[in-house]
Amino acid sequence: MTEIVRTENVLSGDPRIKGTRVGVVHVHELVVEGGCSPADTADQLGLSLAEVYTALAYYHENPETVREVRRRHTEAEERLAEDALEPPRAQQ
Repeated sequence: MTEIVRTENVLSGDPRIKGTRVGVVHVHELVVEGGCSPADTADQLGLSLAEVYTALAYYHENPETVREVRRRHTEAEERLAEDALEPPRAQQ
């Protein structure tokens, strides 16, 4: 049976499919937001179809966790964008 786990040192503790580095949010992004079929997503990520559906079920059954993950991802993206736009500081 497919299991969703969280390990602090893997994917920054984001929920993922056990035995993989594939996050629940990543699966959702491909299937729901990206329009890939679950079967194509499974094939692309080297997962079983059951693992894809388990990840999607977890996503919908744990909205608070998913919101927190998405919030952290957005903050990280904003920090990276900000850092990329700032010119390097001159060494003194």
